[in-house]
Order: sequence, then C-alpha cells, then structure tokens
Amino acid sequence: MTSWQDPDAVSLMLDDLETWAVVGLSTNTSRTAYSIAQLLQRRGKRIVPIHPDAPTVLGEQGYATLADVPFPIDVVDVFRRSEDAGPFADQAVEVGAKAVWFQLGVVDEAAFERTIAAGVPMVMDTCPAIEWNRRAR
Repeated sequence: MTSWQDPDAVSLMLDDLETWAVVGLSTNTSRTAYSIAQLLQRRGKRIVPIHPDAPTVLGEQGYATLADVPFPIDVVDVFRRSEDAGPFADQAVEVGAKAVWFQLGVVDEAAFERTIAAGVPMVMDTCPAIEWNRRAR
C-alpha cells in the first residue's frame, strides 16, 4: 500500500462524503465508470456525471465540466488516462471539492502532490469497489 491510498482518506470518502462527481461517466454501460457509478448509488452516494456531452446517466443530470455543477461536490472520481487526469484534480481543488479519487491505473504523482499541498485528501490507483471489498474481508 502506497501513500496514495491513505486509509484515512479512503475512509473519509467512502464513509462520510456523499456527492461524487464521476469524470468520464457516460451512458456506455460497458465502461467501468458506469458500473462504479451504479455501485456508488447502491451505497447511498449521489453521482454527478462529468462528460463533455453532459448526458443524463443513471437518472442524474450530467455536466460538461466540474465548474458547471451548481451545487457542492464532495469527491471528484476520475476515470481518465493518467496523462489526462491531472487537470481534473486541479479543477476539483478550484471548485472546492472535499476529496479527489483517481481510479485504478490512474496515477499522476505531480497532481497528487499539488492536491495534497492544497489541503485536499486524494487517493490514486484504486477503486471504491476494491476498497469496500477489502473492508468486507
């Protein structure tokens, strides 16, 4: 386990934070973002699709950017390639999100350092499903 997966940050996001902006979430049901958004909903989280097309997904209105969301965001959950993910961490800090989650395989060390330095907890290279399963053991 790396410092990218601080157990306190994981617990904060999974237990205490409710509104999850899911970057890269579309209506494509075969994508991991879709199945994880469904899991978040089953776990009582409100999801907010963030996608350039701003689709309605799983009954929730989408927005083209984080800045377009007209209510507070708790967690920004990023389903983008590592090389494209960093700006979303910066935008999360800009919009006042309480935490940032980069999905399994998504790693940007510089973005992690910037986000933590801004006082915003962040985890990288893991998935809520993995973390919930780990707790269930």
